[in-house]
Amino acid sequence: MENCLLPKEYKIISVEKKTEIEWLFRVEFDSPVQGGQFIQVSIPRVGEAPISVSAFDNEAGWVEFLIRKVGKVTDVIFDLKAGDSLFLRGPYGNVFPLEQYKGKHLVVVAGGSGLAPVRPIINHFYENDNSANVDILIGFKDENSIIFHDEINKWKSKFNTIITLDRACSLDGVCEGLVTQYIPYMKLANDFDNMEVVIVGPPAMMKYSTLEFLRRGVPKDKIWVSFERKMSCAVGKCGHCKIDETYVCLEGPVFRYDKAETLFD
Repeated sequence: MENCLLPKEYKIISVEKKTEIEWLFRVEFDSPVQGGQFIQVSIPRVGEAPISVSAFDNEAGWVEFLIRKVGKVTDVIFDLKAGDSLFLRGPYGNVFPLEQYKGKHLVVVAGGSGLAPVRPIINHFYENDNSANVDILIGFKDENSIIFHDEINKWKSKFNTIITLDRACSLDGVCEGLVTQYIPYMKLANDFDNMEVVIVGPPAMMKYSTLEFLRRGVPKDKIWVSFERKMSCAVGKCGHCKIDETYVCLEGPVFRYDKAETLFD
């Protein structure tokens, strides 16, 4: 019987530098994945880290991870190249309910590398499904921290897309300021039953973005967030991600806000 907790070795297909500290790794993978899930990525004798899936092709057998260089595991991963191996186990966690988003006004708000886990949602509706009316609001620190340039330009051709920078920038079509400054002016669906909001990014950004939508009257059960911090074992044994009685790795990382508001991190 196969041990589902035992990491398996997979080859790296490609490595693409996105920013100085964020690189995109495409890796072979043979288990089905859905948007919102994460995979435990490990290096033997070094450690492992939970990484959100930023793209996947279940038929072709690969997944992509946007990995940020922030610690001992990711430092070693950044030394790897195409043809080298990573050890993976998973996928874990729940998913963004794409079926529930179909045919609605979908607003996606992402901050920095929080764009990675919502990228599959946006690409799904761009490539496969015209039923949703999609608005995109993405915030970055500065020009050098912008990721997925080509895809953002592609999304602009089909969706109402706003890019903001914390600091001023001369790029055409880029707004200065935080994403929360633009939420009060977004055109929302007249019928809130006909809309869904997805917010992923740093905790403070998710908190204040959610408050802005609540001020606009959007119901709590129409807002979705993803808690990606503090996960460790992915199977609810270490308790590292436990908030009150909720294990984020088991019940999340995707939560509807009427549940998420009770999870004080």
